[in-house]
Parts: sequence; C-alpha cells; structure tokens
Amino acid sequence: MFGKRSSNSTAGGSRGPAKPVPPSSPAEDGDALLAPERPEPSAAVLASGADGRAKPALEPVYPPAAPPPRSPMTRSESYYDTKSQVFSALIDTIDLSQLAKLDADSAREEIRDIVNDIIAIKNFAMSISEQEELLEDICNDVLGFGPLEPLLARDEIADIMVNGARKVYIEVDGKVEQTNVRFRDNQQLLNICQRIVSQVGRRVDESSPICDARLPDGSRVNVIAPPLAIDGASLTIRKFKKDKLTLDQLVRYGAISPEGAEVLKIIGRVRCNVVISGGTGSGKTTLLNCLTNYIDRDERIITCEDSAELQLQQPHVVRLETRPPNLEGEGEVTMRDLVRNCLRMRPERIIVGEVRGPEVFDLLQAMNTGHDGSMGTIHSNSPRECLNRMESMVAMGGFSLPQKTVREIIVGSVDVIIQAARLRDGSRRITHITEVVGMEGDVIITQDLVLYDMKGEDSAGRIHGQHTSTGIGRPAFWDRARYYGEEARLAAALEAMEKVAS
Repeated sequence: MFGKRSSNSTAGGSRGPAKPVPPSSPAEDGDALLAPERPEPSAAVLASGADGRAKPALEPVYPPAAPPPRSPMTRSESYYDTKSQVFSALIDTIDLSQLAKLDADSAREEIRDIVNDIIAIKNFAMSISEQEELLEDICNDVLGFGPLEPLLARDEIADIMVNGARKVYIEVDGKVEQTNVRFRDNQQLLNICQRIVSQVGRRVDESSPICDARLPDGSRVNVIAPPLAIDGASLTIRKFKKDKLTLDQLVRYGAISPEGAEVLKIIGRVRCNVVISGGTGSGKTTLLNCLTNYIDRDERIITCEDSAELQLQQPHVVRLETRPPNLEGEGEVTMRDLVRNCLRMRPERIIVGEVRGPEVFDLLQAMNTGHDGSMGTIHSNSPRECLNRMESMVAMGGFSLPQKTVREIIVGSVDVIIQAARLRDGSRRITHITEVVGMEGDVIITQDLVLYDMKGEDSAGRIHGQHTSTGIGRPAFWDRARYYGEEARLAAALEAMEKVAS
C-alpha cells in the first residue's frame, strides 16, 4: 500500500516487495518533508508532484507514547552513513499521503516493514541489534523528535542540552554529562526544533531566532537558532517527570524535613500569599506545583505563564499563556496583560509561573485586593534579595512611586517567601521559609521560620545538613491558620521541629 514499485503504480495500490528508488542527495534527506505540527492523524488526500511522488502530509502521524527507556549506544560513522542511505531510500519509497491515514501504531509498523525491505535489498551488513536500533531511530525521525526520543523517555533526566548537531548533554542527579546522541546535521536539528515550537503556535527561524515553547507534557523548551547560535541551533529542554512530585516525595529526597513540609502544607492550605525565590534550576516550578496540591478543590485558580508548565490537579483551573509578536511585530500579549485580565475573571487565586518584570506590580495589587493565596516565582538568591528584586521590577514598569510606598505595598501583599537552592553537589534544598512581618521606618522586617543548616559533606562529595526551626512558636500568619482551623497542626509542626533541632 505504501511502497511505490514503479512510476506507474498508484498511491492506493497494494504493496508488494518494496523496490526503493536510489538514495537522493543529502539535501533531500527527508527532514524538510516532515510537517512541523503535531496534530491527530488526518485522512487528507494530497496531490502528487510532477515526478509522481506524493507531497508530504500536512498532518503527520506521531507515536502515542515514547519508546521504552534505553541508554544511547556508541555508534560509528558507518552506522550514520547507513542510516542516511536507508532514510533517503525510505522517503523515496513511502507514500506519505497514505501514511497520514494510519494510526500511530500502524504507521510505525509500516515504516519498520519498508525499512526491513530496504535493508534486505541493499544487502547492508548489520547485526540484529544494530538493525533494531536503526529501525527505532528512523521511526523516531519520521514520527517523533528524532534522536531526542530515547532521552525524553528516560524519567531520571532533568535537562537535555543540545549544542549543535554533534554535542548533546544531559543532567542526571544534578550532574551534567555528555551523551553519544547526535543529529545527522544542523538542518535536522533545526527541523526538529521547528517541529517542537510549532505545536504551541510559535516559530523559530532566521527572522525570529529565539523562542520559548513547551512539550505536550509541559516540559520547558528554549531554542536559539542561527545566526545567533554560531555552531548550529541550541536546544534546551527542562524535563518534567511523568509522575508529578509531591511534598512527601521532596521529604524523601531530603529537600525539606517532614516538619518543614507540614508547615508548607499549612501555608498552601490557609491561603498565604507566597513568593518562591531561587536561582535557575533550583526547583522553583516543582515546588510551586507541590504547594498547589494543598489548594481546596472548590477554588477557582487562574495561572499565567510564558509557556504553560504548571500541572495543577484541581478541577477549576484556567490556564493562560503569553503570545509573542507576529512577523509584523503586532499581536503580542505580555504577562502584564494576562495578570491584569485575570482580575476581571473572578479568580480566587492567581498563580504566575515566573515573575520577571513589571507584572510584579499587578500581582502585588491582586494579592492586596482580596485574592489571598496567590503565588509566583522570582529569580533571586535569598529572601532579602527577593524583596529588592521586586522593588526593582516595580521600577521597571515606569511607576514613579516613592520607595517607602513600594515597600508598603510589598509588605501588605506578600506573606511568605520560600527560598529554594541548588547546592554544589547538584542536590536541591529548601533553605529558608521566611515571613514578611512589617516595616520599621523604611526597612522591611522579615523573620525566618525554617533554615537549612549545612553540616559538611561525605567522601563522595554529597552535602549533609539539617532543617532547623528558629524557635518562633507563633508565626505572623497564626491568625490566618486559626481562621482555617489549622492552628493546632501548625503548633505541632513547629514544636516537633524544635525537638528535632535540640
């Protein structure tokens, strides 16, 4: 059905033994034939070109799930040469318009059958394991994200960093290591980048070489393409685990103590306004996801993000996402636009995935006008620096307010700052749970409830420490906890933490 045995055969004819056309030139390696979008398979019938070949399907078929996890093998140059020849012959042989009519599993099986025929006809000398690797790679090239598929399937990988076609790095357990994965060339890498970003209605090319996007599971994607990236496109993926993390799991990983986790659960439950502070890769978004698990299921939540990453479990959630400008420089929707629009949507909580600029003023206003329990994340290295960053971002918006007025707005809006950090051994820890108490003169007063005390490191370089209480038995949000009936639970958690520290 899909092999084209001669120029007179029809696209719908039954498939006999495949007789592939000789490999095409490298410029026709088939990557350009892969559509950049990832919709459901379509039965759209496409016209054929003058040479009898079917034009590429506008709606390609993709696999329903990633292949089983497996480590990339060390591959020789001859393997990639063979793969290039087989791929070119496959594109010349297969009828993409008919392939688009199949479901994902059937399309994968059809491609495997034709590739097996090509290998047999061309008499490539390959072991069974090499042939299986080749079949899987080519199916990923046609139907998925190519060489990235085995890495995306491995749940222990936190980041994938592609520096051009020949260098791919991953982060596992907080450590960065180089892999043996490579792309055929920079054009294949760019085509896969375009396929990823087009799923969320964005583009990356010479006229727009920087793009933020996301994978279907919410994993964060950044692409910077030539001419800005000199050695080929640079692709960075911050992967999300398939099983969403909870605070109880963070306790098992040592990110927070059981007593500290109990305090965080109460903070999320009693609708404190929370800012999560931390550096890049410190786990801010993960912690924000964990805190939202303790929001009552009957609350209306609106999230605002540059690329939708948050994975809230509540039923009443509205997810909003910013939009970059089009080719004419029009149509941009900024984070400020989203946050301001939230106020007209009757939210009970507003959650901003990442506060980077003037939208902080709108978020503070929302926190201070009845939307208790709102949350956001900010890049900073300490709770005190977080407060300074918020002041700076308010000034970025052009608000000519006195410094004292801005600080009074911050004090009246933010209840708790949670500081996350990525330590030098790659582990992630919650280092501060800090309350914003009030002002003395022009100075914002804070008090720490929980601190992480580093004790040292072992022979393997792993840092050891302990979460300790600062001895405050009645936090500033005590009345709020009592309003929600959580004061006994809060007192028990703080008392237990003091006992552990002593």
